[in-house]
Amino acid sequence: MTVIQLVNVPQPVKLTIEQFELLDRSGAFDAYAKTELIDGAIYAMNSQYAAHALAKSELGLRLGLRLRELNSRLRMVSEGTVAMPPVSAPEPDLALAEIAPGTRTYIPLEAVALLVEVADSTAAFDLKDKAALYAEHAVPEYWVLEIPGARIHQLWAPSPQGYGESRIVEIGGRISSVTIPGLTVTTDGLI
Repeated sequence: MTVIQLVNVPQPVKLTIEQFELLDRSGAFDAYAKTELIDGAIYAMNSQYAAHALAKSELGLRLGLRLRELNSRLRMVSEGTVAMPPVSAPEPDLALAEIAPGTRTYIPLEAVALLVEVADSTAAFDLKDKAALYAEHAVPEYWVLEIPGARIHQLWAPSPQGYGESRIVEIGGRISSVTIPGLTVTTDGLI
C-alpha cells in the first residue's frame, strides 16, 4: 500500500543536475542569457558589462599562460559548468581544472583546483552563497575578483562550515595560489 504524505506548507522543489541538464537541452532556458543551478534552484545570470568581460578575459589569459609555463596538467576554462552533485551546477567565470580536450560532460568536481568569480554587482552573493557552496564541495581554492573594490578575495582551506583561511589582494600587486605550487600572476591592469 502506498502512503501519500500531504504537505501543509508549500515546499520548494530542488532540481538535480540531471533534471537541470535535461531542461537546458530542451531549450527551457533559451530566453535567458545564462543560467546555473545552485542548491537545486535555477538562477538567471546577469549580462556582462565590458569591465567584467575584460577583467575575466585578462585574468584567465594570465592564469592560462602561467599554467603552461609550469607545464601543469591544469587548464584554464572560462564559463564552464562544474558538476557539484546532487543539486548544484554553477558556472564560475574561470576554473582551473584537470580535464582532457573533448570532454563532453560538465567539469567534474574532483578535477577542479581553483574557481574564480568576477563580481561587478554580485560580490555579496559570490562571497556568501557561492563561497559556502564551493567550500561545502571542497573546492581547494576560490577567488572573487571584486571590480568596484579593486581587490581579489582569496579563500582556501574548505570545510562544510566554509573556508577557513582568506586574504585580500589589492589590484596592482601579485596574487599567488596557496594550493597550486608556482602559480603567481600580476593583477595590474585587470580593472
